[in-house]
Amino acid sequence: MRPPDVNRRMTRRRRRPVTENDEYAAFLRRVLRAYARRIAVGDIDSFAQMAAIAAEMDDILRQAVTGLRAAGFSWADIGGRTGTTRQAAWKRWASPGHNDHEQGDAP
Repeated sequence: MRPPDVNRRMTRRRRRPVTENDEYAAFLRRVLRAYARRIAVGDIDSFAQMAAIAAEMDDILRQAVTGLRAAGFSWADIGGRTGTTRQAAWKRWASPGHNDHEQGDAP
């Protein structure tokens, strides 16, 4: 219960704007490119961290693909968004030992 002196219209809970969008992705790209430029001018000590980020991105992409597949997206859908074929997408992101042949969606 709110105190009686609180203006309800001004304290309404408002929906937060979504930040995970194209602008957010573009921001991340700019940050990573700036980090690469910093390393390129001689910050060799940070190179190992950048390599670790790249390895982590592979894991993150695999998690995203697993979620997309669970949501019903096909390998053709995923490959098309990355400019590759469904076979290339499957080869890159299918879980080791994963068998899509049963679902008829294998490359």
